[in-house]
Amino acid sequence: MILFLDFDGVLHPAVNYDAAQLLCNMPMLEAVLRTVPDVEVVVTSTWRETRTLVELQSLFIPDIAPRIVGVTPQWRNIQSADTYGVYVRQAEIEHWLREFGKPWQQWLAVDDQPHLFKPFCKNLFATNPATGLIEDDYEVLVQRLCSS
Repeated sequence: MILFLDFDGVLHPAVNYDAAQLLCNMPMLEAVLRTVPDVEVVVTSTWRETRTLVELQSLFIPDIAPRIVGVTPQWRNIQSADTYGVYVRQAEIEHWLREFGKPWQQWLAVDDQPHLFKPFCKNLFATNPATGLIEDDYEVLVQRLCSS
């Protein structure tokens, strides 16, 4: 299973947060990842546009960092005939899966912007952008990641 991870609106509130809240939900995500040790993570967040993979890995604790295996391409850089309209994040994910020879791989995206995915996308775990991940999400997220 591959987890495609957004940051803003998932690991902390998307707007109106202070510096103390930055990545405040990271410990819960890391706990989820410890529970499902076979899950790899690919960053879909816009943070990938200004940071290297090593810099993104350094945001995670040492036992989780090696499981951050890549970043999706930016839509504007994808040279493809595929047309997804406004479902850019899903297109980036599906392009990454094809590019790395994993088109049939089970995947789950954790994101606060469902409009970036096709309607009723079964691979989306949507968070509330005002809070990001919350404690009630822990069990559901673990269950979704284990259902491969």
